[in-house]
Amino acid sequence: MPHSAAGLAYREARDTLLAHSHDVEAARDAFSWPDVGPHFNWAVDWFDGIAEGNDRVALRVVEEDGSEASRTFDEMRRRSNRVANWLIAQGVGRGDRVMLMIDNRVELWEAMLGIMKIGAVILPTSVVLGADDLAERIDRAGIRVVIADQDDAAKFDGFDLDLVRIVVGASRAGWVSFTDADAASDAAPGIVVDSTDTSIVYFTSGTTSRPKMVEHTHLSYPVGHLSTTYWIGVRPGDVHMTISAPGWGKHAWSLFFAPWIAEATIFVYNYGRFDAGALVAQLDRAGVNSFCAPPTVWRMLIQADLEQRPRGLRELLSAGEPLNPEVIATIERWWGIQIRDGYGQTELTAVVGNTPGVALKPGSMGRALPGVDVVLLDPVTGEIADEGEICLPTHPVRPLNLMPGYIGDAERTALVEYDGFYHTSDVASRDENGFLTFIGRTDDVFKASDYKVSPFEVESILLEHPAVAEAGVVGAPDELRLNIVKAYVHLAAGAPADAETARSILAHAREHLPPYMRVRRVEFFELPKTISGKIRRVELREREIAHAGGRIESEFRESDFPGLKG
Repeated sequence: MPHSAAGLAYREARDTLLAHSHDVEAARDAFSWPDVGPHFNWAVDWFDGIAEGNDRVALRVVEEDGSEASRTFDEMRRRSNRVANWLIAQGVGRGDRVMLMIDNRVELWEAMLGIMKIGAVILPTSVVLGADDLAERIDRAGIRVVIADQDDAAKFDGFDLDLVRIVVGASRAGWVSFTDADAASDAAPGIVVDSTDTSIVYFTSGTTSRPKMVEHTHLSYPVGHLSTTYWIGVRPGDVHMTISAPGWGKHAWSLFFAPWIAEATIFVYNYGRFDAGALVAQLDRAGVNSFCAPPTVWRMLIQADLEQRPRGLRELLSAGEPLNPEVIATIERWWGIQIRDGYGQTELTAVVGNTPGVALKPGSMGRALPGVDVVLLDPVTGEIADEGEICLPTHPVRPLNLMPGYIGDAERTALVEYDGFYHTSDVASRDENGFLTFIGRTDDVFKASDYKVSPFEVESILLEHPAVAEAGVVGAPDELRLNIVKAYVHLAAGAPADAETARSILAHAREHLPPYMRVRRVEFFELPKTISGKIRRVELREREIAHAGGRIESEFRESDFPGLKG
């Protein structure tokens, strides 16, 4: 039980959401963001409060070979205190920025808690980044400390910089070993932070431009993720699993804050190559109750025809990109549970979601979550409408779960926050019951024959074809129609990349889509993605623009099949 007034206020807000877990309207009426005061540190005021003397498992990490490591809540409390005190001894202090380049191993969670406890700033970083990307981020973010896995530490060898270098899992010349923290005191470090101090910084995945640095305080993510906890539906004592790599916001959403807000066990399964059967077996063996995965994983599970439901599952979720209705319907038919979609950004916590116990509207990502106001603004008139850009009012009260801004980039901050709103650059429609349906990014939606085309709608239809595992739809420049619809398709296992498959996919699109949305070109292609799994349609658009007026040799067109043309 939390001991501080801030921790108790936080618990009261959390418990209010739990009490109305299956009635979102009642939750919206009853919930308000907790007043945690001017000095709130989630790792101390909340986590340590629920962890002290608590012998339930907080974290369990299972490897592909069957080996595993686990920590109880109280072990995580004491170990993160040691890490915190040891970091202080290394000269790390309040406000110092710490780059974490650690894969999903227990040291990652120990480090995140320890860094937060001393008021330093966490910068999670993907292990797939190379030296050039790291050099830019170290410079832009003013990194003071690097904590890296032994396999990634070599990427920093060429940097002649004054860094505190800490290696995890090995010894390395010029680096100090993370295991040295074992000898530190496990007493609380006693550092006081301001609630508005920066606690975590994320580089966005950059679907259209170089990554931005998103700042979050000890309020905006640690308190703001109460909304995410509600959307997930995770409960005290649950086992929760999310497939996510460190380095992007969803990892903090669903593998750090939300499960531990709910006092649940975080379960992680590390694998080198995706094996649908092995994943489902782990879900069953670990007794996972709530499971969240990106759309790519759900599609791969369907391709594997795994109809046997893992025994402990109660909540299924998807995030990263909207999930297509066909995938939701298939899993519900197999496992008897609907996958609940949700929406948020690195700049926010979850703000829209299909919540537990609420009947889903096919294709919808749900309604505004407790504590959140969402409006749709017509991009032309700026008026509130039934279809438009998803925006959050910033006046008269700024959303607690919204970033303060992009670090060192006032110009980009001004592009998303103006006229009393935060602008997400995502477009949706709203029905009479408040359900929001995603249409696309403002820069993904395009016009064909003077009609607006949502790539997501076309991709959803394409995914109903058995040969299509994934699809990325863009507009290909056309003199007559402005754009025509082009589909880049990642084929399902065993589907041949030949003319007959292309003809079948084009015929399927012709049958199920209106003429202006009909796919007129298809190309079998490895879809470019961000580290978070989002399709980089910007690269596909650029490819089309580069070939405007000509033909890409590897694509198939309607005109290649006389029976389809017209």
